[in-house]
Amino acid sequence: MRALLTVLLTLLLAGCGNVSYYLQSVGGQLEIWQREKPVENLLQDPELSPLLKTQLERALRIRDYASRELGLPDNRSYRSYADLARPFVVWNVFAAAEFSTEPRQWCFAVAGCVGYRGYFSEAEARRHAAALAAAGDDVYVGGVPAYSTIGWFADPLLNTFIHYPEPELARLLFHELAHQVVYVRDDTVFNESFATVVEQAGLARWLAAHGSDADRARYAQLQRFRADFRALVTQTRTALAELYAGNAAPQEKRRRKAELLSALQTQYQQRKGDWGGFSGYDRWFAQPLGNAHLASVAIYTQRVPAFEALLKQQGGDLPRFYAAVRELAALPAAGRKTRLDALAPLL
Repeated sequence: MRALLTVLLTLLLAGCGNVSYYLQSVGGQLEIWQREKPVENLLQDPELSPLLKTQLERALRIRDYASRELGLPDNRSYRSYADLARPFVVWNVFAAAEFSTEPRQWCFAVAGCVGYRGYFSEAEARRHAAALAAAGDDVYVGGVPAYSTIGWFADPLLNTFIHYPEPELARLLFHELAHQVVYVRDDTVFNESFATVVEQAGLARWLAAHGSDADRARYAQLQRFRADFRALVTQTRTALAELYAGNAAPQEKRRRKAELLSALQTQYQQRKGDWGGFSGYDRWFAQPLGNAHLASVAIYTQRVPAFEALLKQQGGDLPRFYAAVRELAALPAAGRKTRLDALAPLL
């Protein structure tokens, strides 16, 4: 509680305009703490459902593997469980100007500047998104099953993801723990791209050691779907960036923008046919498409090729990779960009 109050005071001192937002953030974190219980205690409860018991046991095995084999932090994170009685832990609001593919930034005392704004209440997230849209921005609201307090607190397992298939559960835990290894203030793309590479490398190792042939085949299939989806989004985002940088009149830019986004919808429906009807991205496409949609994907993928190249330079050795990433993280933003550009061009 003392730590929480210290953080709260720091946040409140950052600016009165953010007081209500910070209060909902603290309230959301308090709710999680009030609901969480140590997994080791839950496993001793004879009334615990067999399905949840199985999933918690799987999560602990994955958690132990993460520290033992992947060099991820060995702490109390993901050793407790909380049922929040809702489908997502937070809802992130992404926004971008009408003629920009870059996400709006929001700055906070602890996390620095990030390319989204998270709410523990979906209604509050949508109210904020509506206000941004009324001011002319493109907006996208996405539910998030897990988030990291980047080592400030011990993050729990949640009902929002505990029933994922085992490979997906492992992928998520590896990603969130990676944020505790390296976190750079004011560089969301760096942080998320790094964590994405850790999740991919970690899951490949985990599947090789513990996955079934069916698990490995399903993961390879999902990776193809993800790559296809990212390619569609990147292609559209690149075309829009070129359009916005041109000298066309605003009315013409709006017309062409609408065409490109409509084409993306059409291409997705066609690609779903190639995927055998896989519908994992339907929720993303359910909201009217705009620049914020595209930015929400780019945040997680733009620097993935650079981090993959850096991991390869380290011979696939994850601890050496983490050390190299920490060196990058210590550089000024311009130096970091130069080094990453040398590893792989920015997507």
